[in-house]
Amino acid sequence: MTSLATSLGARSVRRVAQHRLFSAQASAAAASAKQTYSEYDFPEKGEAPVITRTGPKADRPPSPPPSRAIPPSRAIGTDRPGFIPPNVARESLEVPRPEITTLPNGVRVGSVETYSQVSTVGVILDCGSRQEVDESPGGVSTAGVNHLSELLAFHSTGRHSAEDVKNIMENLGGASFAQSSREQMMYCVDVLRPNASEAFGLLGDTINDPRIDDAEVDEMKHVIGYQLMDMMPQMLMGEGLQMAGYGPVDGALQQLGRPHLCTEEGLPKLTAQSVRAYRRQNLLNNPKGIVVSGAGIEHGRLVELADEAFGGMSQSGDAEQRTVPSVYTGGEYRLEQPPSPNPAKEEFTHVALAFETGGWHSPDLVPVCVLQTLLGGGSSFSAGGPGKGMYSRLYRTVLNRWSWVESAEAFTSFHEESGLWGISGSCKPKSADQLTAAIVEQFHALEGGLVGDEELSRARNMLKCNVLTQLESRLVLFEDVARQISTYGKVEDAATMCEKIDAVTKEDIQRIVRESLKKPVTMSAVGRDISRVPRVDDVSQKLGNRPKKRWF
Repeated sequence: MTSLATSLGARSVRRVAQHRLFSAQASAAAASAKQTYSEYDFPEKGEAPVITRTGPKADRPPSPPPSRAIPPSRAIGTDRPGFIPPNVARESLEVPRPEITTLPNGVRVGSVETYSQVSTVGVILDCGSRQEVDESPGGVSTAGVNHLSELLAFHSTGRHSAEDVKNIMENLGGASFAQSSREQMMYCVDVLRPNASEAFGLLGDTINDPRIDDAEVDEMKHVIGYQLMDMMPQMLMGEGLQMAGYGPVDGALQQLGRPHLCTEEGLPKLTAQSVRAYRRQNLLNNPKGIVVSGAGIEHGRLVELADEAFGGMSQSGDAEQRTVPSVYTGGEYRLEQPPSPNPAKEEFTHVALAFETGGWHSPDLVPVCVLQTLLGGGSSFSAGGPGKGMYSRLYRTVLNRWSWVESAEAFTSFHEESGLWGISGSCKPKSADQLTAAIVEQFHALEGGLVGDEELSRARNMLKCNVLTQLESRLVLFEDVARQISTYGKVEDAATMCEKIDAVTKEDIQRIVRESLKKPVTMSAVGRDISRVPRVDDVSQKLGNRPKKRWF
């Protein structure tokens, strides 16, 4: 065996040597066949010249090393900043707890210290798109104002232009955010702690004294127009659920059934006068609806800043009259979208089924959140890994079972007096009826039997993990404090929330599902082709009568 291997190796070496010899001879012949030119000769175009330099190679001095000096304009000075937060020994720090103060005019201030070098401060306003009207007493439509105000936030004010506001925030080392919803409007800034006071002054100007310039309004209306042209189907489906679930009563729109986003029909009616009318009706005379919140700032300092910005505002009128409770009706929303201009884009049909549940003050709030986590779900493409919910029910029984399902996910939507929970999904248009049937099966499975102990334990643990992980973020902590004060008038700590999550039983889950299925269903379907999505009456019949066999 050894001699055979040696013989084969010798033959291989000889072949390689012969191949190299032939290659060298061929290269030499090719080189001799080409004519060599100097750098000053001009050969015929058909030839492939080999140009050589005839003159001696010039000796070039070595290049100097690149300069590492800092330009004078960017040099760091020797002066210390006016204030540097001290580093305090951990043993001397107190456990952060929420602090709440109410100003004489009703403005509430809440904060949590984080001992970080960055502060998040902001304001929650107790007004949203549900307070918009198609025609105000002055004959002005305020529909879409919250969508517009979100884009106008941190633009020009009475003291600063939009460019100045942007430059000031950059110089302060901060970032600004604004977000609107059906019930609240949020403004906040995330800034270095020494600059929190100056940043809050800018935030106060944004809320109290925006310029509301016609040119800026027109500019943001163009932005809204572009947004409406490329709105995500999931957002349109969610809007449809609200509009169908809280449909018109006696021919009049209900507050929770109003569109939150500006519509194409309402966009031309939006003017600077619309924004002023909405602010006059819902903001400028309602200090009790203002909550100032902060994370990573001393509470006493935040109270002073809130008093400077909003302490002079006085209450007039009854704020509660601005909110009219909505009644759940159930219903159907169908939107057939035009084809995408991109021929390579895959077209999906999106379907969602929802039922009514309690609002923010309902005792079933936490059990419904556990139910949502238990169902879980997501997209058919997921990187997986711990905490991704790959063992949730919708992944195990829908996404991993049916290859044609693109996504399946549970959702919740809570409001002051009511809420929605349900399941949404997407697939190719030809499978829309099968997707609807698969969602109906999930409701039947929850109604017909108790969830398993392991499944419930996993859902409770995942929900607690999500809550605690989110509260590690300073921005989330600020928002949580603000929204809890605005909704409940107090802040509930994470330990109490975890106790409520652990107290949820499988009987609670089944009871919530059975009570929900007694109410009308709300369905929303969005896509280029929704012809195969069943009508809401057919879905209601299938939900009311357990099918003996599948639809497909």
